[in-house]
Amino acid sequence: MAEFLLFMAACVLLSVLCGLARVLRGPKDADRMMAVQLVGSGSIAALLLLASALGDAAAVDVALCLALVAAFAAVAFALGLRQGAGE
Repeated sequence: MAEFLLFMAACVLLSVLCGLARVLRGPKDADRMMAVQLVGSGSIAALLLLASALGDAAAVDVALCLALVAAFAAVAFALGLRQGAGE
């Protein structure tokens, strides 16, 4: 079972790498922000899969902190767009 979870974590990290390519060359800021959200979500998923496969409880704590940072980043981006629009 642990091998399957590690394989799935590798698959998720591969999708995160694809998201990083979109961050670097995204045509608009919204595309880049969505890619950053993909990177955050994918990283959280990979950490949770690794924690389950390896039995490491500390990785779950790191994943929760990363989820909090990703949520704050999304709110900051939305507020930045709102201020840039002149509201």
